[in-house]
Amino acid sequence: MDLILFSPHDISSCGVFASKFILEERMDQTFMKTKKVLPLVCEMALPMVLSMLVNSLYNIIDSFFVAKISADAMTALSLMFPLQNIVGAVSIGFGIGVNAAVAYFNGADRKDLAEQSASLGVILSILHGISLTIIMLLVMPHFLGSFGASEAVLDAGIRYGTIVMFFSLATSVGICYEKLFQSVGLMKVSMFSMMAGCIVNILLDPLMIFGFGPFPAMGIEGAALATGIGQMLTLVIYLLVYASGKLGIRISLNPRKANWKLSGKLYAVGGPASLNQALPSLLITLLNAILAGFSGDGVLILGIYYKLQTFIFLTVNGIIQGIRPLAGYNYGAGALKRVRAIAKTALGMSMVVVIAGLLFCQLMPDKLMGMFLENKDTIADGSHALRIISLGFIASGFSLTYSGMLEGMGKGMQSLVIMLMRYLVVIVPTAVLLSRIMGSADGVWHAFWVAEWLTMAIAFILYHHIRYYPIKDTLS
Repeated sequence: MDLILFSPHDISSCGVFASKFILEERMDQTFMKTKKVLPLVCEMALPMVLSMLVNSLYNIIDSFFVAKISADAMTALSLMFPLQNIVGAVSIGFGIGVNAAVAYFNGADRKDLAEQSASLGVILSILHGISLTIIMLLVMPHFLGSFGASEAVLDAGIRYGTIVMFFSLATSVGICYEKLFQSVGLMKVSMFSMMAGCIVNILLDPLMIFGFGPFPAMGIEGAALATGIGQMLTLVIYLLVYASGKLGIRISLNPRKANWKLSGKLYAVGGPASLNQALPSLLITLLNAILAGFSGDGVLILGIYYKLQTFIFLTVNGIIQGIRPLAGYNYGAGALKRVRAIAKTALGMSMVVVIAGLLFCQLMPDKLMGMFLENKDTIADGSHALRIISLGFIASGFSLTYSGMLEGMGKGMQSLVIMLMRYLVVIVPTAVLLSRIMGSADGVWHAFWVAEWLTMAIAFILYHHIRYYPIKDTLS
């Protein structure tokens, strides 16, 4: 007997809490190939942009409160970021593979294969979550200790990481449902669920870190627990809305009836996409090792930069999340001119975001760094770094948009090449070389914009020279 998560009859009045805002959203997906491109991209992308902005706000506020605990706590958070990002990378990357398959099969009018892909995606996401929890708990102490951190930093990192990693299962399954709702065009459901988790996290942070009313002061453990509760809430909302029948896709968790032949197809896109998502973690780890040879402030500044840049790149990511299902659906339906038009529209929207980010980093970097730092010399060094790094923002807008389009069309390897160029092949050797030539952390900061512009050139070539043909060979 198939295991179905909930039933429409199990939803009480509490289950309808999501309101008409999400429950009345359309279920007919043909609008993805009939509506005018600009309004369509806006309709799909803007809910994701809004949720990404809230997510960015969470990242900033979370770091702001942790910084109030101590500098050691903030450093521990920076060192833990790569491991947290790996969990997110595997979950998001595989979710992108599921998203691409479901959108493509729906566009090709193969609902049976869309449902089989969705069911297998959820099953594998559960396995991923359990595996990631075990692996990360085992490697975490050795990973944190490899940077020569003080005992206080190491202790804070382990206390924070132990709690956060226990929520890896909720993260993995929640992201899979996020991509499923996005694949059928239900962006408001995804937006509502993500925003609810982030807002609860933001509200709980000061209460659980410093203590208030019934909440004891838990310090950095409070920040970790608030993060986990927010992730659990997001997953619960997805499950409740799914139980209402809104997704329009039946998900079975019976592994004996799963179409395991589709797993290779899901990983064909999800594997490269996971690597794409994991590369920033590898980059930060390698750059931290380079920066540690100059001063401790370099590691701190890099960690703060990655918190600040989420406002820019998570917003661009929101646009990309909106266009992936559009690219997959129209590609599956053979509407190739619409695919090109969607790419151009998304690129224009991404440019607005990255140019705004460039202006902020050039005109008021001291204000941005001052949100996390009090030492004037460190703020000055961080402002200097921000001005240099942001010189590559415009180029990154091109690379990220092209990479997202390629993922939506099922071309995971081309997307992976772009991300390898951006996060590893160019930036790391350049950072090593320039830091030795300059004898300072400036070499690392200049490596960012050099890598972005070179990557943009490669991305342009890969995207504009792909063959627009049906992807049945990769997704059927």
